[in-house]
Amino acid sequence: MNIEQIIETVILLLSTYSIKILAAIAVYMIGKWISRKLSNILGKVLEKNRVEPTLINFLKNMAYYTLLVLVVVAAAGQLGIKITSFLTILGAAALAVGLALKESLSNFASGVMLAFFRPFREGDVVTAGGMTGKVTSIAIFNTTLTTPDNQVVIVPNSVITGNIITNVNCNATRRIDLVIGIGYGDNIGKAKAILTRLIEADARILKDPVPTIAVAELADSSVNFNVRPWVKTEDYWNVRSDLTEKIKLTFDEEGISIPYPQQDVHLIPNEA
Repeated sequence: MNIEQIIETVILLLSTYSIKILAAIAVYMIGKWISRKLSNILGKVLEKNRVEPTLINFLKNMAYYTLLVLVVVAAAGQLGIKITSFLTILGAAALAVGLALKESLSNFASGVMLAFFRPFREGDVVTAGGMTGKVTSIAIFNTTLTTPDNQVVIVPNSVITGNIITNVNCNATRRIDLVIGIGYGDNIGKAKAILTRLIEADARILKDPVPTIAVAELADSSVNFNVRPWVKTEDYWNVRSDLTEKIKLTFDEEGISIPYPQQDVHLIPNEA
């Protein structure tokens, strides 16, 4: 084959496939632009309906990449590639990637569940995946918590959805559960009156629901009271600490004992 024949062959190929290549590029570029526009419109609609930001980003990305796959398929069709063959190859590739990224896909699926069912939101204090902290971000693959001692913990979403989730501040109010013991020789009525007075004196303790102060059990070395006042969730720890301290100080002042575990040892003299 001489140079002239080669040039003729190249010109023939270009004339045959150039239009298809240009058409495929045009389909891809225009389709990509439309996909981005449609995903942004979806995001704005969701924002107007006050959907969670995490869920908005997830749905926008899902819509964009789904449309982009359709655009790639359409562009491949312009090049004369059979769509069925292309989809077969794409499916096989997806299966291989899925097997290789099994754990990541598990985290992804769990992220979808968290986004849709929303057991907690950013700013909530939760116990999830064996960790307790404030939720600072919820991503598709993991959730970031800040612990009470200011450590940042990144927990895989599959670990969270596979375990019990406790949302500490989901509700506006919480109940403080205290068990206060007094000695068997102390006056139960006097102790109950002191506990009632201390609860009524704290303005942070709610009147409704009514606080509970009741004898719970006659234990081995103490008579135990259940003390259960209700407070706003944000006041929980401060009220719990303050109330515990006031009970101890007031019991000391009023002569009410708080027993602690002890053993009496009796020595029997050995008579010779």
